[in-house]
Amino acid sequence: MNNNLTVVVLTKNEEENIVAVVQNAKKVAAEVLIVDSGSTDKTVQLAEENGAKVVYRAWDNDFAAQRNFALQHVETEWVLYLDADERMNDELLASVKNAVGNDKTCQYSIKRKSVAFGQEFNYGVLKPDFVPRLFKTKNVHWVNKVHEKPMCKDELKVLDGYIEHYTYTGWQQYFNKFNQYTTIWAQNAHENGKKVGYFTAYGHAFFSFIQMLLLKKGILDGRLGITLSVYHFMYTLTKYIKLIDLQRGKGK
Repeated sequence: MNNNLTVVVLTKNEEENIVAVVQNAKKVAAEVLIVDSGSTDKTVQLAEENGAKVVYRAWDNDFAAQRNFALQHVETEWVLYLDADERMNDELLASVKNAVGNDKTCQYSIKRKSVAFGQEFNYGVLKPDFVPRLFKTKNVHWVNKVHEKPMCKDELKVLDGYIEHYTYTGWQQYFNKFNQYTTIWAQNAHENGKKVGYFTAYGHAFFSFIQMLLLKKGILDGRLGITLSVYHFMYTLTKYIKLIDLQRGKGK
């Protein structure tokens, strides 16, 4: 472990994941900080029993605000963000230790591989991606309520190894996030003055479907790859339709 690093995990009702993510984080960090938004299961209890520090911030549909709130409680020089359903593999753990151990001022991106519905994905919607996650604590700030991104001026490098992302385990979970994320996106876009019409909404949705199915080769992931490409069409269309409703004063 490294005394210069804190791993931050945002949670709400993650009792199935919390022990594994805390134990994984403790392999590389002296402190694991949980930012909980009101779990009603055993998330907080299990986190504390496994040596994590837990702080609370009420959920207000703003992922960036949760991540920025965490920074107020990080006392180490470095901070690394993990989601509750993510695990660092051994190669990545070694890379993180090496990066934190040197004296360079950089930010680091990490490759992430997704497993959903019991299948590992290589293409399309859930193809492997790279996510910036390791920063000097004082040099990062997060923006956007959903699909949040870090603002950091430090040189960006890529760590060896990867995160295993155990995302959707069932369709109920998928559609819960589908509804949550499209609502937050529409509200955020509306607050920022974004305007859209039905023609544009359908155009964006159709292009997103072609992009995921063909350009990003989602079809090569088989039945689930095709299904997720179709649902990505619906996801894109839904977020724009919700924005249109807000423009017309119909949304909440």
